[in-house]
Amino acid sequence: MLNTLHVPAGLVFNIQKFSLHDGPGIRTVVFLKGCPLRCKWCANPESQSPKIQILWDHDKCLHCHTCVATCPNHAISALQNTISIDNTLCHGCRSCVQSCPGHALKSEGEQKTVEEVLSVCLQDKDFYEESGGGVTLSGGEALSHPDFSVALLKALKEQNIHTAIETTGFAIPEVFDRVAAYLDLLLFDMKHWDEQRHIEGTGVSNQLILENMQRAIASGKEVLPRLPVIPGYNNSLADAEGFVSRLRQVGADKVQLLPFHQFGEKKYDLLGQAYDYSDVPALHEEDLKDFQQVFFDHGINAFF
Repeated sequence: MLNTLHVPAGLVFNIQKFSLHDGPGIRTVVFLKGCPLRCKWCANPESQSPKIQILWDHDKCLHCHTCVATCPNHAISALQNTISIDNTLCHGCRSCVQSCPGHALKSEGEQKTVEEVLSVCLQDKDFYEESGGGVTLSGGEALSHPDFSVALLKALKEQNIHTAIETTGFAIPEVFDRVAAYLDLLLFDMKHWDEQRHIEGTGVSNQLILENMQRAIASGKEVLPRLPVIPGYNNSLADAEGFVSRLRQVGADKVQLLPFHQFGEKKYDLLGQAYDYSDVPALHEEDLKDFQQVFFDHGINAFF
């Protein structure tokens, strides 16, 4: 059995069971907190910070200010009819959550050991075997937790469980290759084909991402590029041509299109963060037929 005694715990913000959209078959998805990208449309903004965060729901708040008095680090302040939480002062002790009479506060992120996460994953091993499923690491970005991710993936492989990752691919090659060695499938996001536009939308260059994707494909790994299609950012026909060029560059002949949606909008409000896409309509498959056709015209299988 794998010795994980010295492996640091992972900051997990969700473990989703019976998922059907994060790799083949029935899967358990482990969401790790912390991401090096800052995508402006991110559907899981609570995943970006590598710290435990407190979310405030103003609809449930009694404005009793119990949380202000309870916080040992003075991280919470009352401003008119709102509560402000300073994440630089918050230590994630959850005393405010436990004392809130209106249940208006909740925490995101919990330190879990490899053994704790593995135990949850193994509960559905029979379903993985029957459906051809397994476990998917997601986030945030699991590559930001290489020691924890490798230890968990090793333990899963010891149980002959199919492993996958939903990743930005943004990690130094040594880290990327170390984690990829224990993966059967990489669900690999492409945010933009142009480096400058990628920086504008995510805060980082796409060069390292493309290099890691190309190397993974060349090594024989199963890689599925995925393209979140964002209105006004990467959804023009010229953008489709640019993505085709990048896919050819990395050696890919398929791509999954992920139409923009608003599922994460409420989370920005709970975090007290502005959301750049609050008034932008969602996209649907029928909106992207011409976009999809560009890939078909170049021999690349683009699907939803």
